[in-house]
Amino acid sequence: MLAIRTRRRKAVALATAAVLAGLTVPSLTASSATATTATPSTTTTTATTTASDYDSTYYEDAIGKTGTSLKSSLHTIISDQTKLSYSAVWNALKATDQDPADSGNVILLYSGISRSKSLNGGDTGDWNREHVWAKSHGGFGTSTGPGTDIHHLRPSDVRVNGVRGNKDFDNGGSGFTDSGGSLTDSDSFEPRDAVKGDVARMIFYMAVRYEGGDGWADLEVNGSVDNGSSPYIGKLSVLKAWNEEDPPDAFEERRNQVIYDSYQHNRNPFVDHPEWVEAIW
Repeated sequence: MLAIRTRRRKAVALATAAVLAGLTVPSLTASSATATTATPSTTTTTATTTASDYDSTYYEDAIGKTGTSLKSSLHTIISDQTKLSYSAVWNALKATDQDPADSGNVILLYSGISRSKSLNGGDTGDWNREHVWAKSHGGFGTSTGPGTDIHHLRPSDVRVNGVRGNKDFDNGGSGFTDSGGSLTDSDSFEPRDAVKGDVARMIFYMAVRYEGGDGWADLEVNGSVDNGSSPYIGKLSVLKAWNEEDPPDAFEERRNQVIYDSYQHNRNPFVDHPEWVEAIW
């Protein structure tokens, strides 16, 4: 089954003109079971594919299913991936989150600020690698696997990342410096409106991809905002609403394509099919 899916994946990739116009994508050479590092490439590609292009190939085994059957099929499909090292994530994010209006910058997730790719680090004014599924929720840290899965790692201002911390997601709170419209209170974080759906779909991806069968915790979405270090993140009802209110835009779709074509070679099914959130949860 894995070999068949891999052949299908490669066939689709060869037929795809791929991703972001004018994008310089660092290329990877590694097996799907090996952590990798990125090396520069000068490939320029143009986004021409749509989600439906993958229904008869990549998602073939999931089409027509609902509930736990759909979740199980998607888990099998998206688990066939190349895994990055944590150091390789830096260069990957410079490609996946590149500012469409300025190829030298990335867009920061929570604030919406466009910042130079070279300002990656841990100092004030830098951007760092935000784990949208907080790495303490399941204890996976920065280890290769969930800790380096760029479907949920995004560039974030260092200070804003600290404000979010490991809080669950919910509506409400107050603004803060460089929030870009994001809000926070004592136990939850609300991202700016333009990325509410993005955040929700990243969380749902993680809950399907990591089911506890590969040595990591079984990640699940629940209705709480006080999950602490448990392998859960909430709030389910709010995340479902955000998925409906903020459908995938061109930036999110290009990001999904870059990850598939050039890095992990798996897709976030909820970017391609947002309706599958309701079909599962």
